[in-house]
Amino acid sequence: MNNFSKKIPLEKGDFYLTPEGYKCFTEQYHLKRGYCCESNCRHCPYGYNMKTNSL
Repeated sequence: MNNFSKKIPLEKGDFYLTPEGYKCFTEQYHLKRGYCCESNCRHCPYGYNMKTNSL
């Protein structure tokens, strides 16, 4: 099983709702997930930079 199919249960502090009503995952959640998805997430702890397409 690879990391992309692993289900991670959501806990308090893993996300918040934006004013538009979207779920925004926090650094806490990204660290639990354990990898960077390279989607330029707002709270990415891995330092992904979409402009240079690199970590």
